[in-house]
Amino acid sequence: MTLLHLIIFFSSLTVGFSSSGENPFTPKSYLIRYWNKEIRNTKSDPSFLLSKASPLSTVDSASFSKLAAQNSLSTHLPAFCSSANLLCFPDLAPSLEKHVKDSDFSGYADRNFTNYGTDRLGGTDSFKAYSGDQNLPVDSFRRYSRDSTGHKDKFNNYASNGNVVDQGFNSYATGSTGGSGEFTKYADSVNVPNLAFASYSDDSNGRSHSFSTYSENANAGNQKFASYGKNANGAPNDFKGYGSSANVVGSGFSGYGQSGNVVNDTFASYGNEGNNPQNNFKSYGDGGNAAIETFKSYRDKSNVGDDSFQSYAKNSNSAKVNFVNYGKSFNEGTDKFSGYGQGSEGHAVGFKIYGVNNTFKDYSKEGVTFMTYNNASVKTEQKSEAMALSGSLVKRFVEPGKFFRESMLKKGTVMPMPNIKDKMPKRSFLPRTILSKLPFSSSKISEMKQIFHADDNSTMEAMIVDSLSDCERAPSPGETKRCVGSAEDMIDFAVSVLGRNVAIRTTESVKGSNQNVKLGSVKGINGGKVTQSVSCHQSLFPYLLYYCHSVPKVRVYEADILDPNSKAKINHGVAICHLDTSSWSPSHGAFLALGSAPGRIEVCHWIFENDLTWTIAD
Repeated sequence: MTLLHLIIFFSSLTVGFSSSGENPFTPKSYLIRYWNKEIRNTKSDPSFLLSKASPLSTVDSASFSKLAAQNSLSTHLPAFCSSANLLCFPDLAPSLEKHVKDSDFSGYADRNFTNYGTDRLGGTDSFKAYSGDQNLPVDSFRRYSRDSTGHKDKFNNYASNGNVVDQGFNSYATGSTGGSGEFTKYADSVNVPNLAFASYSDDSNGRSHSFSTYSENANAGNQKFASYGKNANGAPNDFKGYGSSANVVGSGFSGYGQSGNVVNDTFASYGNEGNNPQNNFKSYGDGGNAAIETFKSYRDKSNVGDDSFQSYAKNSNSAKVNFVNYGKSFNEGTDKFSGYGQGSEGHAVGFKIYGVNNTFKDYSKEGVTFMTYNNASVKTEQKSEAMALSGSLVKRFVEPGKFFRESMLKKGTVMPMPNIKDKMPKRSFLPRTILSKLPFSSSKISEMKQIFHADDNSTMEAMIVDSLSDCERAPSPGETKRCVGSAEDMIDFAVSVLGRNVAIRTTESVKGSNQNVKLGSVKGINGGKVTQSVSCHQSLFPYLLYYCHSVPKVRVYEADILDPNSKAKINHGVAICHLDTSSWSPSHGAFLALGSAPGRIEVCHWIFENDLTWTIAD
């Protein structure tokens, strides 16, 4: 290169930097150049993607890219997460503290209580309003109250109103004698709770636990009780109001009460009025002696829901199990009893006013009573009750205005606007130079966990596994899909489906949420014709990850949103109407809200904050 060429080259860099105020080698500058190269439409605005671009500097981007190539990114994870604006959980410092006095923890968060209360004799520890209103509270109660005698623990209003809660109670109260653990309003109204009770109360003697209004009003989380109460003696457990009014909360009871002696468990109003609760009882009470289990109003008045009782009370002695008002979902759920009570002696199992759509496989034929079992013949009688329940559940789980008919999209319509505010943690895309060096496959899950410091059964592990499951799921008929972790990958996918003459459309702001609004000017995109779009929705993942898919047979609209009283414009909304709903689930919230079924109606909804749809540009 001649001296003249060098002068021209560096002059161009200087002009580019000074004119835009942005270093030309940052990920954001690269995105601008990529947009201009790939999109053949000068009127399209890339500002949405630019707001999600990686904030990494040129130096940091190169440094972290090198670490990713060397598989050494995990050793610099805190710095990487902070600089790249990612979602990462703090690494809790190890704790070997032992406490001999009663303690009151109020207003704490992100603490490690490993070995806390070990060998305690009597006393009470109270956790009140602990980790409240936190975005990413991470707490560990590993080996808490282990080998204690008469030690009481109280968790009141613990982790309420949190977002993406991660709590671990591994080996909690193992080998303890007497005492009690009380969980009142635990993880109330949280978003994506992940709570693990592994080997909880193992080998304990006479220790009682109470879960009252546990995970009530929660959204899309998982609770795991693995080897809970295993080999315990005379340990009563009370689950009252557990998961009530929750949205898609899954609970797993694996090896719960296994080989226990005189275990007494009560599940009252468990999963009540929930939306599609998922519960799995695997090897529950297996090999137990004289256990008493009561399921009262379990999953009553919930929408759909699935429960699995695999090898429940198998090989037990004198087990007594009572199901009262079990599974009376107003939309049919599915219950599976596989190997239930098989090989047990002296057991008594009663089903009183039990729901429909249930499978009993390899079930013990003796000692089982079915009383007022709701088989197919009584479905008709339940329809009127189901309609009433449907109305109440719509109000609870489907916000007014979340789904509506296409006829509503006209000037002058007054309609409720749902809360379209983004509830996901704030994150940014990764530069493609870093993303291309990171594993993203269920076959590489161990490597991904190592990079992001995801412990077994942790929230981070669940986030990674769930996102991979969605991304690797086979597409629906007529669907083309791809998960993208960089803005460049999203551009490539949209262009591959729609061509280069495309535009990004999203609702301008969240103004008007949770109130009635009036529609001003309404415009149908592409002349209001049936068209194809690419919609992208966020996934919960360490970096900003979008699930993008082609959506055939839609109409897309833009509308001015007005204050219904002053008639002033407060927002500019984008709505999409799905004309073919034949492949949607019958339990979809849209049909719950609009009172129809798959394939019978079109369904419209607003594009929420930080979601978007790509269309051919007008």
